[in-house]
Amino acid sequence: MTGEGRPERGGEALFEDLDFPSDDTSLLSDSSTPIARLHANITWRRPQEICQSPVLCPDNINLGHAKQGLLGDCWFLCACTVLLKNKHLLNKVLPPDQPLWGDSRYRGFFQFCFWRQGYWTEVTVDDRLPCINSTLCFSSCHSPTAFWVALLEKAYAKLHGSYEQLWAGQVSEALVDLTGGLAEHWSLGDLGSEEEPGLGRDSEQVRRRRLDLNLLYPVKDDCVLSCSMNSSPGGASEPGQYHALTVMEWVDVKTVSGGDVRLLRIRNPWGRCCQGGGWIESGAGWSSVDPNCASDLQARVAEGEFWLDEAEFMSQFDDVTVGYPISEEGHLKSIYTGSLLTHSHQLPGRWIKGHSAGGSRNSSSYGTNPKFWLKVSERGDVLVSLLQHRKWRNTEKNAQMPLEDKENTKHQHYQATALHMWKVEKKRFNLSRMLNKPLCASTHCHAYEREVVLHGQLEPGYYLLIPSTFKPGVEGRFLIRVFSSSSISLSALKSPAESLPLTADAEWETCYFRGSWIEGKTAGGSRNFLSHWQNPCFPFTVSDDPAVASGVNVRITLHQSRPDTDLHPIGFHIYKVLEGECEQAISRDGEPAASCVPHCYTQDVSLACTLPPGDYAILPSTYEADCSADFTLSLARQIRRKVVKSQERLGRAIQEVSHISVMQS
Repeated sequence: MTGEGRPERGGEALFEDLDFPSDDTSLLSDSSTPIARLHANITWRRPQEICQSPVLCPDNINLGHAKQGLLGDCWFLCACTVLLKNKHLLNKVLPPDQPLWGDSRYRGFFQFCFWRQGYWTEVTVDDRLPCINSTLCFSSCHSPTAFWVALLEKAYAKLHGSYEQLWAGQVSEALVDLTGGLAEHWSLGDLGSEEEPGLGRDSEQVRRRRLDLNLLYPVKDDCVLSCSMNSSPGGASEPGQYHALTVMEWVDVKTVSGGDVRLLRIRNPWGRCCQGGGWIESGAGWSSVDPNCASDLQARVAEGEFWLDEAEFMSQFDDVTVGYPISEEGHLKSIYTGSLLTHSHQLPGRWIKGHSAGGSRNSSSYGTNPKFWLKVSERGDVLVSLLQHRKWRNTEKNAQMPLEDKENTKHQHYQATALHMWKVEKKRFNLSRMLNKPLCASTHCHAYEREVVLHGQLEPGYYLLIPSTFKPGVEGRFLIRVFSSSSISLSALKSPAESLPLTADAEWETCYFRGSWIEGKTAGGSRNFLSHWQNPCFPFTVSDDPAVASGVNVRITLHQSRPDTDLHPIGFHIYKVLEGECEQAISRDGEPAASCVPHCYTQDVSLACTLPPGDYAILPSTYEADCSADFTLSLARQIRRKVVKSQERLGRAIQEVSHISVMQS
């Protein structure tokens, strides 16, 4: 939760947020934006000090829309439109029935909720707002007495560490933060320099990135559409300036000549129209449609809005962001088919240097990236997203500030990421051969975006998902999210396992071992320590029967005997053993045959994998050396049963014979 200084309800004094105070520390982070020149003129005032009768939201929805002030956060304000279009989403972000000005319960604070990295986070702020000459200097509503936008902007600034951190951003990120849903970024022009080398011009990625409004027709009244340009409307802007606007609606209109024209109503968060073209108030375009229709469409235009035809729209804007519709029950609707995606799962993951940060498919280490199993029960629409965590560091005032990537200042907050998916048969498979097979679906190119999304109509079965960064060895955290119209399940694949999740109805032989890590003796720690080889060693054999030359499924679980409040991070490695020996014959220079890492603070860690026939040893360990504890190790090996023919006769018991080979350990 953000906002530890939650007010006491009993006091009469109005709440003052000490975590996000009314001073320069809340305004600025590094004084790199134009608002740094304004800070000396800014005062902080509560709404009742700005106008006589403040309200949160006005009755007229057009007067409740956001109007941009001196802060460059048009991207955030465009996303706020989704809240006015959907009351159930507004109530999620701004919980209703909070005491307002004039209410005896009012104490000068408001609570908001934002979706962050998989969960809703509560943010509490006081209602002191930055002003110049008693007027809000940042965002406001078109109604001067409405304050929901200014207060929401303050809470979002607190979440980011300062108002200055909201200067420039992506509409797609704000849409996800406000809804917990999905948003996609589509190009209206060339892909530019971010296209991966070797990506054909006829690839699916190029086709997908180029917007076709007809694709969105099933959800045109429900989805959120924002457009942006790299130079401001009117041309009077600094080179390279980014500005985002909102598409309020689009309609297909018959012309008097019998043709069709598609018109889009655009809202500029600046609150003024800076756009020319054939569909301005007295433009020539209106003479081509029925006068009654023209009058009706022109009457819909509110302050800061204007109409464009599709050709003008495609030529004047550089890209479009599409926010997925969300039902009142919280289900996403596919922007491709209009299907309701009633099933969803999410799992966190990490890229760890030297272990699971394998890089792109250009790298030989690609197969070490984290892997996830997606099981689809019946054919349906499936969306899979990879959302990476933004890099943060703590400052002296404990605000969250981005950690810059000095190697790439243009994309300092995120790595270039991609998501690939393969259809996998139910039986075990060879990972290296699988990765060379055609993809089932993919984001194709690595993109410097917080979230990338792939979609498809998937048949029932198992699918292998691999998220990756473009460069190998890059560390980071991420969240895999899956939305589907049919029943699905999502699970992480322990590395390196080359079989599907092991079935519960198989026949197994299980052995149990007890051991101890003893300080100075057998508590050798992880492979980071030279003493790693002092850890307890447990040998076992995988059958050398020619019938199982492809390998045997094994399942290993390590349990530490310590209370939940005092756990060690634990894990284990499986080493190939030569000449039937144990630790003396383990090659200390070679890589483990399989590993259950990284070490985790948990009671149990498990690994399921397939091992070729031979002799092996398990070395369980704590992450640090000299951490004493008792533990239990269970080893289960799948047993192959020979098929036995039997004659079944009605009324007689069936005699069944099974041949089980006993494995020596």
